[in-house]
Amino acid sequence: MTAASRDPRQALRTALAPRSIAVIGASDNPHKIGGRPIAYLQRFGWKGKLYPINPARAEVQGLRTWADLAALPEVPEAAIVAVPGDAAVEAVAQLAAAGTALTVLMSSGFGEVDAAGKARERAMVASARAHGMRIVGPNSQGLANFGSGAVLSFSTMFTEVAAQDGPVGIISQSGAMSVIPYGLLRGRGIGVRHAHATGNDCDVTVCELATVVAEDPGLKLLMLYLEGIPDPWHLAEAAAVARERGLPIVALKSGRTPAGQEAALSHTGALASEDRVVDAFLAEHGIWRVQNMVELVDAAELYLQGWKPRGRRLVAISNSGAVCVLTADAATVAQMPLQPLADDTQAELRRILPGFATTTNPVDITAALLTNSRLFSDILPPIGRDPAADAFLVGVAVAGAGYDVPSFAADTAKFAESTGKPVVVAAPQASVAAAFKQHGLPVYPTEAEAVRALGQFLSHADLMAATQARRPPLPPRPRAPAQGTLLDEAASLALLAAAGVPVARHRLCRNADEARAAWAELGRGEVVVKGVSAAVTHKSELGLVVVGPDSADAVVAACERIVAAATAAGVALGGLLVAERVRGRRELMIGARLDPVFGPVVLVGDGGLYVEALPDTQVLLPPFDAARVELALRRLRIAPLLDGVRGEPPLDLAAFCDAAVAVGGLMADATAGIQQLDINPVIVGARGQCCAAVDAVIVKDMP
Repeated sequence: MTAASRDPRQALRTALAPRSIAVIGASDNPHKIGGRPIAYLQRFGWKGKLYPINPARAEVQGLRTWADLAALPEVPEAAIVAVPGDAAVEAVAQLAAAGTALTVLMSSGFGEVDAAGKARERAMVASARAHGMRIVGPNSQGLANFGSGAVLSFSTMFTEVAAQDGPVGIISQSGAMSVIPYGLLRGRGIGVRHAHATGNDCDVTVCELATVVAEDPGLKLLMLYLEGIPDPWHLAEAAAVARERGLPIVALKSGRTPAGQEAALSHTGALASEDRVVDAFLAEHGIWRVQNMVELVDAAELYLQGWKPRGRRLVAISNSGAVCVLTADAATVAQMPLQPLADDTQAELRRILPGFATTTNPVDITAALLTNSRLFSDILPPIGRDPAADAFLVGVAVAGAGYDVPSFAADTAKFAESTGKPVVVAAPQASVAAAFKQHGLPVYPTEAEAVRALGQFLSHADLMAATQARRPPLPPRPRAPAQGTLLDEAASLALLAAAGVPVARHRLCRNADEARAAWAELGRGEVVVKGVSAAVTHKSELGLVVVGPDSADAVVAACERIVAAATAAGVALGGLLVAERVRGRRELMIGARLDPVFGPVVLVGDGGLYVEALPDTQVLLPPFDAARVELALRRLRIAPLLDGVRGEPPLDLAAFCDAAVAVGGLMADATAGIQQLDINPVIVGARGQCCAAVDAVIVKDMP
């Protein structure tokens, strides 16, 4: 096989356990960028051949050096480039021509700086790809696989915090964010196998590297730090690989705010998409998005236990009434109901606990724990058998002298093992927490932190199960942007009707006589008359809409008013639209656009005049079905109104959901060429009365 015909993904696998590595810019100083990887490769047990390249020295860190790449006895499978500027570009070209599979480019001063740097990156990638070589970087801190000892990284963190192979992988665009979670996890005693930083992502991205790291059978949790998602198809592929083996992926995506997006642009040159689209994409593929570093690492212990949760009902047990109350509050926020224990369970608990204890849920075992160390071992089995128990929180508010803490911890661990259900512990005292940690139980200082982590774990399990059942397809590569043209309302409504979206009955008229005839054809009732023009999207503000004419003469008068208003505004009309006046129970909306990163995006939500001032919408990514649309509608602030309140009938959600599905299909059809679409309002009637689009704006590719 020639280098140019090499499987591009295989090069990434090679980089995680290469048999030979060249270091261009090798340094004798283990604290320099060109020296740190050499020290790490020797320290962490890598077994391959290491070739330091430095023409100015005969030896670095006890190893023979080589004058240049041509002097090596073999072509290295992987290489590290730690020289600046043009020397880095030249080194990359030489490595590619020699047949190296992958290069980690640690040098800075490229796409993270300016457009010229981006152009240099593109040129390097084109040259490397022509020879089948892949590039990680530039501006990369490096790759670290502690399972194979292939630590091609210069991070100081691995000097400061002892490494230990383990079941967690971390991949980040940022060097710092690849090792901060590493340090936090190691502080909790959790081993980390992968800690990779891809830098500018000029070729190999976080997302593509994740497709290979997710294959590692030793991983139980994969963490991602993302400043941008330029290749969502690779991230979806990584999620599919992870889904096949039940590997959870948790992502911290920065740039939620405009200020954060601007910072991301200056840091890595990352593309910033609307944050809600990112949310929808990650959820679509079963990836849990956290808000901050604390949430990224806090639930890690739970993912590593091997639990297969089957519900969200929480049972809380504590020796403090206050902890019980605070747990109930936290569980309510986390949508983890504390249902009362069964009567039989409570009767059994009353035979064990003192009369002043609480046996419903939460279970307050009171200070009696001080005088009876068997309370834990006695009450846990009946609680574990209760049908309302899906997960447990054990809160030890105060313990120590006089308490048999080792027994409490052992009993809780035995209980967790016997039930196979999630158990978290809240213990603010370090000595008490240590006793529970010795048994491998997840321990948090407070009940709020414990419930938050447990809630994330359970919610993610639900998300993964739903995604597994749905098996979302890989998203298409975004199509190249084309010049767009705005359709007038008549053409927009016709296109929607052909796609299966119900639209208000209407007629396109050229003169007053046609308008009179249209009014008669539509039933001689109230109508809406509009000026038709592809030059304006908001017609009401210009006086181009008249609502309510109910006679032939009134329709003609409305046409005359609209023509006069259009003339005054300098708007050329392509005709007059006479449409039935649709009445219903609620105005909703359907919007859609072609996102430059994620492709087709559909928006559903509350509609009408104030949709921009008071937005209440949800994002969907095609393809989706009616059930997904209804689930999105149930997350709206107006959701309680959908089923009717104060005697009102429920809305015809089925009809609206079918219309949204039709729009999703239209957006996913590349041949339709739809760039943007806005249907507002969609008038929705009571259940069984259908719905109708009464206004539409569509931008599509120019012919």
